[in-house]
Amino acid sequence: MSELDSAASVGAQKTNLLGLSQEKLEAFFTALGEKRFRAAQIMKWIHQLGVSDFAEMTNISKALREKLGDVAEVKAPEVVQQLDSVDGTRKFLIKVGGGNVIETVYIPEGDRGTLCVSSQVGCSLDCSFCATGKQGFNRDLRSDEIIGQVWLAAKSFGQFAPDGPRKITNVVMMGMGEPLLNFDNVVDAMNLMMHDNCYGISKRRVTLSTSGVVPALDKLSEVTDVSLAISLHAPNDEIRDELVPLNRKYPIARLLESAQNYISAMPDAHRKITIEYTLIDQLNDRPEHAEQLAALLQDVPVKINLIPFNPFSLSNYKRVSNNALRRFQQILIDRGFTATIRTTRGEDIDAACGQLAGQVKDRTRRSERYKIDAAAFVKSNSDEIPVRLIN
Repeated sequence: MSELDSAASVGAQKTNLLGLSQEKLEAFFTALGEKRFRAAQIMKWIHQLGVSDFAEMTNISKALREKLGDVAEVKAPEVVQQLDSVDGTRKFLIKVGGGNVIETVYIPEGDRGTLCVSSQVGCSLDCSFCATGKQGFNRDLRSDEIIGQVWLAAKSFGQFAPDGPRKITNVVMMGMGEPLLNFDNVVDAMNLMMHDNCYGISKRRVTLSTSGVVPALDKLSEVTDVSLAISLHAPNDEIRDELVPLNRKYPIARLLESAQNYISAMPDAHRKITIEYTLIDQLNDRPEHAEQLAALLQDVPVKINLIPFNPFSLSNYKRVSNNALRRFQQILIDRGFTATIRTTRGEDIDAACGQLAGQVKDRTRRSERYKIDAAAFVKSNSDEIPVRLIN
């Protein structure tokens, strides 16, 4: 018996419709003996009107509403805390079972509102400049838990009301986790974000950020055409090996080749790859690093987003100075690149880039090792006041 058939049987676990793509919803209704067009109706009720109670879906027959109540549900994860920054940034702490909590961040800027969405509970990678990596890893998020972050944020802003404001104009898969290591669920969720029966966000305003999972990136263009960001952070393999250990498996040249192939496969011309580059004091912020980066990217269609490192516990990296940041930017501009500086937002609620940590029941024991090393560091330096701990 198939999963959908099983879900339709009496007593079976209810199927959560929140994260199902149109194709999967059509298959679900076909398994119930219903017409496929019911999928479009349900998608609009869920993602455009924010309705989770089948009884309120008035253009569906009473008999079908009752049947859906028996075999299906629309269930988003639970917001356990909402934190609002003085700068308008909003962070959601969202419970996803098993004692795990993920984080989602909304960042307003002018008439734009960007939602930073998580793809995993923790992260299976261990980038040395990122707080999420220090938390270890528990599991991938399901598609309903990924799109559920958008649904919950939209609901919090009253976006589902008839005259509700369209607060979420952009989505970036840059929260907790590496999106390409949760390929199918992330693709389903992103395609729902862009679907006309759902949130209708432009493909240029939905961005997937990857640290460089090249095999998955190689097949991404087969299933979606979202915008692409590369979490680069270094102008050469030597520095990137330290910052992004995945680079040892998929070095920069191979990553950029894959990214260019993805962009070339897009149906619209003039797409550019966003290069994310976190500047860390004395590590990757020198003028020679800017020159190396310019040489590396000279033949790649890119725009460069410079990100000042945001300090967090368990890291002894330091924030780049404003002078070094501006000097680095100017070198890139002088070499003909579009180079912007990402404004740090939400620091007062630990919502800035690289600071998302959540609450992760770590299966890798990585977080435990970091805590042990940190305690040893404090003990061996008891006469000093450590500003930040180990990498």
